[in-house]
Amino acid sequence: MDPARPGHQPDNEPPRDGVPGHAEPLPGPARPGGERPGSRRLRRRGQGELEAQVLAVLHSANGPATAGWVQEHLEGDLAYTTVITILSRLYEKKAVTRSREGRSYTWTSASDEAGLAALRMRRVLDGERDRDAVLARFISALSPGDEERLRALLARAAAPDDPVDPRDTEGL
Repeated sequence: MDPARPGHQPDNEPPRDGVPGHAEPLPGPARPGGERPGSRRLRRRGQGELEAQVLAVLHSANGPATAGWVQEHLEGDLAYTTVITILSRLYEKKAVTRSREGRSYTWTSASDEAGLAALRMRRVLDGERDRDAVLARFISALSPGDEERLRALLARAAAPDDPVDPRDTEGL
């Protein structure tokens, strides 16, 4: 039972034998990570996965969307406050824009998943003192195919007549 909420079942502990908060351990050996058979532990999302899901939902909207709309269109049962937190983090990263609508905001995707990944890469690079060393190590760790793509994209970016579409990598 949750001591912070007397008589209230903790969210991560399923009722057993019809008695909420029953304190006996589940039968069977624990699995790696302490999980026991029959437990209903939710899969933990990877870093940035929820942000990518929120961006994908916003990208699919026909114009600005409310946090409630985003919450309804996301898979799983996320709390409204969680959706607001993710949208606010994306706003700080300049991946979404927002505009005031009454007492709340509407949100619009300013970036797709690739744009969010590029923002993360830029933030990491901006946090390093020796940018040359970081960039050199990054390039040396690329596969030959990715290195060719990067060279072609850099060459196109340098050409004043040819605007670069980062999604256009056909023929590279």
